[in-house]
Order: sequence, then C-alpha cells, then structure tokens
Amino acid sequence: MSLDAPQGAGGTQPAVSYVLLSERVARLYGPRIKQVLTGTAYRTLTLPAEPEALTADTLEKITLAFFSRDLLGETRGPRASIETRNFFKVLDRSPNLRWVQVFSAGLDRQAYTDLRQRGVVITTSAGANSGTVGLTAVTALLMLSRRIPTLMSAQQRHAWEPLLGERTPQDLGSQRATIVGQGPIGQEVARLLKVFGVHVTGVRRTATPSPYCDHVVAYADLRDVLPATDWLVLACPLTDITQGMVDGAALGLLPSGAHLINVARGKVIVETDLIEALQKGVIAGAYLDVFTHEPLDPQSPLWDMCNVVVSPHTAAAVSNSDDLVADVFLDNLTRWLDGAPQRGVAP
Repeated sequence: MSLDAPQGAGGTQPAVSYVLLSERVARLYGPRIKQVLTGTAYRTLTLPAEPEALTADTLEKITLAFFSRDLLGETRGPRASIETRNFFKVLDRSPNLRWVQVFSAGLDRQAYTDLRQRGVVITTSAGANSGTVGLTAVTALLMLSRRIPTLMSAQQRHAWEPLLGERTPQDLGSQRATIVGQGPIGQEVARLLKVFGVHVTGVRRTATPSPYCDHVVAYADLRDVLPATDWLVLACPLTDITQGMVDGAALGLLPSGAHLINVARGKVIVETDLIEALQKGVIAGAYLDVFTHEPLDPQSPLWDMCNVVVSPHTAAAVSNSDDLVADVFLDNLTRWLDGAPQRGVAP
C-alpha cells in the first residue's frame, strides 16, 4: 500500500523515494502525510508482513522511516515484537536510509546506535508526551505524600485508621525535590511542583540554569544534594553516565522518609539495591514506572511492598498519544523537505 506517487514538471513521474511507515500510521495519517509530500519525489511504503518480499530496488528507495508505537506491540525490553524485528530488518537492508523518526523520547535501543553509526539521522519525539509523563510523576508523588496507598490498604481491610501521630503526612510545601534530567519531562515536573511550593533542585549534564529550578547541579554532583532531598525524581535518558547512577550508596545518602519516583529507565537504578533499601526502610517508598527487565518478574518483591506503586511502563499513556507523536513526525517531515533544522535530533 502506498500513497499516489507525486508528479513532476510536465506530468512526468520523477524518481521516487519511500517513507517507510506502519500500516496503522498510513491508515490514520495517510491524508496528512500525502499533503506534506505533495509536489515532492516521496511517497509512502507500508511495512510488509514479510520483509524478505521487498526487492533490492525497493529497498534502495527507502530513505525515510517512522518507527511508531504500534510497531512495538505489547512487548518491552529485549523481547521485541515481530513487527519491531521486521521494521529494523528492512532498515538494515536499506542502503540509502537517511532519517528515522522514533516515537519515544529515549534512544537506548541498540538499533538506534547502529543506525547512527551508519550516518542515519535519528530524531526523537521528546516533548510530545512530556505533559502526560510529568503529570503522572507528580500524581504519584502526591499519592505517596498523602499516603494514599496506606489508606487504600486500610480500605481493603475495612479498617478505620486515620493518619494521625507519626502517620500524619508532612507539608509538601516545606519539602525538597531533586529532579534528575532537565529535558521536557523534568522541566514539566519542576513546573508542577513549584505550584505546591516545593524547593526544586535540577540535575543535568552541566550546572546551567533550568526553568522552575531553584538550583541546578551537574550529574557528577548528584550525591552532594541527596542528603537534602525528600523526593528523588528520575526523568533522565539512559546513557553511560546515568546507568546505575542510583545505587545503594546513593540511596543511603537520602534522608529518613525520602521517596523515589522513576519515570526514566529502569537501568538508571540498581534494582537489587533499591529493593534492599525499601525492605530495610532506608527510603520510605517509591513509584516505579520502569524496571531493569520488563515485564517485571511476577516473583519480584516489588509487587507486594505496601510502600511501592508499580506501574507497567505506562506513565506516558494518554488517549491522544499517537496524535501527539504524529504531529512531531509531520513537523519534522516538513522540516526535512524544506531543509530546515529538525526537532529532537540525536547528538
């Protein structure tokens, strides 16, 4: 399936280049994509069920591609869906591939690294769902702050247990949050927390100012600010610098009663260290949307901890997510055709 090929001057058909899409993206956004491609030498090509069926001539014409969320299926981590494997098989066999738009904000797939080493431009959808992820992170923080999991546990036991004495929640406005990562998500979390009067320290590659942050430090100085952190919020990309950044030693620097929120990547945390810290009361609780291995092992002790909220990598879930990401792709496609700088270009 493809959109109509564009016509050149004098009605002759120019040489065609393909934009590789999923069938779902072509079906839902085909008219909008066709409008952007009008007057150009591009048309769309949908991913076939059998990539081996594509001829060498067709593969040579694939120059652009959009890796959309639907191609990921219901899987996460190393167990890629058939559609994911087929998509990257086609890209691997496309010698003239020049640009790939990806649905996610993160670039920690090995396939992306391999493409970039070939000289292929990779652009992310950073910012498309930052509002949703930021709201999820702050909602989780408020739940833990107001001890909603404790109240829900009491409800299940039909127990009337007011939050009095040592169980009384602290005033959020007197607390301090450290947000690791100051991209669109981290900045949105900072913006929302300032509404509640929280003192916000941002952490990024360099200690340059960031919107809504009272103070900013570099990744290398994270441990210096942990002793003054009530809420450690992880919203950073997974890189060589951030992998394993939050280990037992880092968790041990947090003050008594501190909580952790992770909407970044599971491998930013040493998960075994986190489990031990939660079991021993080194930290008071956590909201975890991501894990070292996904899906989370049914035998993981995290499932049964009353001070942990487990979320199945769903912080970005919102009904119009596909539309938001498609808007980024269409904007970047227009920019590509116009020779203008694109959004979210991987360094």
